[in-house]
Amino acid sequence: MSAVTALAGVAVGGIWRAAAIVLAAVLLVVTGAVGTGWWLVAGDRDLALAALKKEQGVSAELRASITEQNRAVDGMARATLLAQQRGEAAQAAAAAAGKRYQAAQAQLAGVSATTCDEAMPAVRKMLESVR
Repeated sequence: MSAVTALAGVAVGGIWRAAAIVLAAVLLVVTGAVGTGWWLVAGDRDLALAALKKEQGVSAELRASITEQNRAVDGMARATLLAQQRGEAAQAAAAAAGKRYQAAQAQLAGVSATTCDEAMPAVRKMLESVR
């Protein structure tokens, strides 16, 4: 039995060696696959970071554009307000001038003239009243 035992010991030792070689090969393949995966992920990460920086630049440009547009809108709002104030002042001045004109017309209601010389004093009086 010692020959059978020795043969069995050699067979078992060979099986363990073969199993160790197979396990080492599997470990090598798995390690290579994991390394390749990490390399691919790192490449994708670098691409994503580059795309992010590009989008951040575009976003900053858009923010600057929006800020410029807001300034323009504020300027237009101020200009509109000033124009409205000038319009109100012009309307008030026109109303005052209209009242002076009506008052001058009322003063000259009964005046009649047939020549230029007769009309000139009334015209002067009306111009002075409107002024």
